[in-house]
Amino acid sequence: MLVLLAGIFVVHIATVIMLFVSTIANVWMVGSSNFGKISTGLWLLCNKTCTQLPVSSRDEASLKAVQAFMILSIIFSVVALVLFIIQLFTLEKGKRFYMTGAVMLVCWMCILIAVSIYTARFTGMVAYSTNPHHGYCFILAWICFCFSFIIGILYLVLRKK
Repeated sequence: MLVLLAGIFVVHIATVIMLFVSTIANVWMVGSSNFGKISTGLWLLCNKTCTQLPVSSRDEASLKAVQAFMILSIIFSVVALVLFIIQLFTLEKGKRFYMTGAVMLVCWMCILIAVSIYTARFTGMVAYSTNPHHGYCFILAWICFCFSFIIGILYLVLRKK
């Protein structure tokens, strides 16, 4: 049981770190142009230098929603990690990790909403570029989506142990 808890704790920390990286780094979409590689993220458009991300007024609300839900997912993931540590030492068996699992599943929903909106509205859109494709931050966000769901379910199952 201790090995399982340690493994879940390590995966949870890895998920938090990957969420930070995928939210902060500007490599959600990558394309090429005459001037080199162009990448866009949730915040900036980067070529050799980074500038404000040019977004049409039609897509601005969608981008703000993606930014907000990714930040919320980080917050909920960190809260779930703190709750895990607190509940591990304070609650008796049978009551542990119920709140941790619930908060982690809320984190999972936030990631789902953010990445789904980004996929629907911004896939293939890199300004001034040809051959756009997804960058590593987009892939990390989907990996965090899977990990947070698995961790949330495991927390809910472990509450009975």
